[in-house]
Amino acid sequence: MFTTKAQVQRTASVSAVLPKAPIDYINPFIGATTRNIKGGSLGKTFPGATTPFGMTQVSPNTITGGDNGSGYSYEYKTMEGFALTQMSGIGWYGDLGNFLVMPAVGALRTNPGTEGGRDGYRMPYDKKSETASAGYYAVTLEEGVSIRAELTATPHCGMMRFTFPSSKRSRVQIDLARRVGGTSVEQSVKVVDDSTIEGWMKCTPDGGGWGDGAGQPNYTVFFCARFNKPLTRYGVWSANIPDGWGRRREDVTSDRYQDSVQNAHITRMAKDAQGKHLGFFAEFPTVDNDPVILKTGISFVSVDGAQKNLEAEIPSWDFDAVHAQARALWADALNAIAVTGGSETDKYCFYTALYHAMIDPRIFGDVDGNYPGGDGQPHKADGFVKRSVFSGWDVFRSEMPLLTIIRPDVVSDLISSMTALADENGTGYYDRWEFLNAYSGCMVGNPAIVVIADAYVKGMRSFNIDKAYAACLKTAAQFGNGDRGYSPGSISETLEYAYSDWCMAQLAAASGHTDDVVRFLGRGEAFRNVWDSTHHWFRPRDKNGDWEPWPAGGRLTDGYGTVESNPYQQGWFVPHEVNGMVALMGGRRKATADLVSFFQNTPGPMLWNPYYNHANEPVHHVAYLFNRLGAPWLTQEWTRAICRRAYHNAVEGLVGNDDEGQMSAWYVLSAAGLYPLCPGSTRMEITSPVFSSVTIQVEGGKTFRVVARGNSAKNIFIQRARLNGKPYKLCYLDFSDVMAGGTLELTMGPQPAKQWGIATE
Repeated sequence: MFTTKAQVQRTASVSAVLPKAPIDYINPFIGATTRNIKGGSLGKTFPGATTPFGMTQVSPNTITGGDNGSGYSYEYKTMEGFALTQMSGIGWYGDLGNFLVMPAVGALRTNPGTEGGRDGYRMPYDKKSETASAGYYAVTLEEGVSIRAELTATPHCGMMRFTFPSSKRSRVQIDLARRVGGTSVEQSVKVVDDSTIEGWMKCTPDGGGWGDGAGQPNYTVFFCARFNKPLTRYGVWSANIPDGWGRRREDVTSDRYQDSVQNAHITRMAKDAQGKHLGFFAEFPTVDNDPVILKTGISFVSVDGAQKNLEAEIPSWDFDAVHAQARALWADALNAIAVTGGSETDKYCFYTALYHAMIDPRIFGDVDGNYPGGDGQPHKADGFVKRSVFSGWDVFRSEMPLLTIIRPDVVSDLISSMTALADENGTGYYDRWEFLNAYSGCMVGNPAIVVIADAYVKGMRSFNIDKAYAACLKTAAQFGNGDRGYSPGSISETLEYAYSDWCMAQLAAASGHTDDVVRFLGRGEAFRNVWDSTHHWFRPRDKNGDWEPWPAGGRLTDGYGTVESNPYQQGWFVPHEVNGMVALMGGRRKATADLVSFFQNTPGPMLWNPYYNHANEPVHHVAYLFNRLGAPWLTQEWTRAICRRAYHNAVEGLVGNDDEGQMSAWYVLSAAGLYPLCPGSTRMEITSPVFSSVTIQVEGGKTFRVVARGNSAKNIFIQRARLNGKPYKLCYLDFSDVMAGGTLELTMGPQPAKQWGIATE
């Protein structure tokens, strides 16, 4: 049932006098910028309306070209339009941004234009009028007249309400070719009746997109869209794009290409069209404050699927009711974790991080369960919800472990989805970065093995382990350190594959494949093969086994055998064999001193830097190594410092790309006082929580509480602990302790209690 407009108004009046609920602490603008600072980019999140793990992200778009990811950057002063699909927090040029809608009054313009340059349908907006909350976004466009734009979403649909001034030529126009990082290469649109259009937009690598085409994106967005006013004046524009023209990012933004779009042929009252660069427009006479509403269902399977999605989720024209339903979905999802204490800023950071961690992996199937398979054919999900967008190298570290606690159903769905894809596309193995069935091959390692092992050893049994294990075996055979026992030229690959092989051993042991355990444990020791005792650090070898020349910058040399890191940062990544790593480094005392120096040399704002670089994933576990080094007070000190210095309630509140929720999930777990240093193990590290109380809802209606007595910005050190009323001396819990429910009570103080947490069992 949808909530009525009156109920929304009553709720608003009551909430004005009641304490804030978790949903009131959502600030979708946190991280919503693509700006680069000191060599690194910020959050790249989007501020638009979506629902938990929903297919649609109805969001403003301010930028098409460049490495923009989400299509939006806060500092832009003009708006390109409002799209139905977006990626969240990613680089590599991004994708989606499909079905771009723009309201307008006056002459029709068919090209988008540029910020501060070429003229087009892009329009200035009143920055002060811009607002966003869970499931809602609004802004006032201003170019001679004012048009209020409001957006909301359901899991498979988007709803836009445009409030126009009095005009004989108010217009809603839809750029069907537009796509973040490129263009859709072919489109179709058809007027079905006096209020409905339907069609599709085909997106392939030839049109750029994910990795500017290198990510092999290949998807089609089908749509069914309805207006609340009759279609009496409408038309189609079509740009002439010669066969020999490139269609990728730089091609589409070139003057030649934009000249063609600007001079597109306009056909009024066209009932249907198909072409390389199409747009659709509908014009309406409006009076002051006249709302034109557009509701659209999408599908990646068929027009019929889009229509069924729309009919199931938005049967009426009540925008406020749809907004209320989106808000209710978020309120329910955010109830997974409740916090008390901390500052207002801490709560905004926490709940917005939880919100961002529940955008992906998104629904990829329709309301009837149909989804596009890896073989290009429609399939129907049996026993799972088809999901997509697996930013594997990022999210295996924090986001998936977080969801394993609060949304194990989503993790299970993802594993079943990836297993189905490996079967449908004929490869039989898992990709490290999947995007709408595309095997992009982005980044390194075998993160799917990590996620599956972590889920299985933690007791998840709602996916087909036999099929998943077979795909894991093939993945490990397809990608790894091979017979050499290392990856030529790469520290990053060698360490990542060693870790995923260790995870494979854990999965083998837990699933009864005992014959594979010893083999994969041996492969997990591969990190030793790239340790250089001469320079006392990890060093890449060439294919012949010889060391690569040691650079003048030493282990601080960016890219020396590493991916998006330097050897100093990547070298700490042996989470499965910390004792072995420490022994190579010369023992605990020496490793601890080096790790302290690693943090102490980190600049205050924690922006992109050669030391502890929280802006990127390779170091996300490193602060928790102190727990394993016998100095848990240093884990407490530095995780609190990271929470304070790297997260803020501001547009520039994330020091790096959110990467589909990974950066946010790190904060949620760390601020709650629990973190998985080594996914694939059931050990959860204990650290100093940001809040005085954290209550986590776990399966079976149980709760696990972390209570920090006397917690404050100064009292950051754990003095003693009790678990379920009994004294507790370990600096870690088992995952089963959390899922059984109970209470971890911590007493906090201003100075380290160096005797607590150093017990090993």
